[in-house]
Amino acid sequence: MRRIAATAAFIQAACYLFGFLLLATTMNPGNTEGWTAVNRLEFVLERATLFQIWNILIYVVFGISLVALTTALHRLLDFPDRPWMSIASPFGYIWAGLVIASGMIASVGLTAVEKIHENQPQEAASLWSALGVVQNGLGGGVEVVGGVWVLLISLWSWRSGIMLPTWLNVIGAIVGSAGILTLVPSLSSLGAVFGLTQIVWFIGLGAVLLQIVPHQRRMDSSG
Repeated sequence: MRRIAATAAFIQAACYLFGFLLLATTMNPGNTEGWTAVNRLEFVLERATLFQIWNILIYVVFGISLVALTTALHRLLDFPDRPWMSIASPFGYIWAGLVIASGMIASVGLTAVEKIHENQPQEAASLWSALGVVQNGLGGGVEVVGGVWVLLISLWSWRSGIMLPTWLNVIGAIVGSAGILTLVPSLSSLGAVFGLTQIVWFIGLGAVLLQIVPHQRRMDSSG
């Protein structure tokens, strides 16, 4: 179970790294001052194949790995007489569903928009903008669901002393808090903090799970 969780965590970190790397290089349009919605769409369409690969990895592969990680962490951290993981784990599954749905909307949407663009570029740009709003609402612009999941796992592990070291739980608390705060429109830029710090959390989680020896389970008698 630890190997499953560690593998899933490393895959998710790799998806994040690939996504950020591509956004900083090939998928970075540079100075877009004066660009219209049609210009922005055409930039994506010129890189349609690369965009689809990027989209599948950072959304679909990430979401599938998240299901595996959520399940494994639930098994590793759960106590039958404590409800904490029964509350935390559904947020992981919900997040996975939202992320996968977000990726599917972008993938199917790009194909539809590409066809419309051949004869009606302005209408295609409008549709692409509308799809972007839906996608951001599901899994790109607000990271509250993922933030709640990471925060609950980190607080539970920290409080109970189960398996994960304190430094990793501190990072998890930062990740979770940043994700939850993206719910505030003026703090939406914390989405980048959420993503970057979560790369560290995923890598740390995978490393700890691979090298960990059978760890004592300590529970506060007060529950």
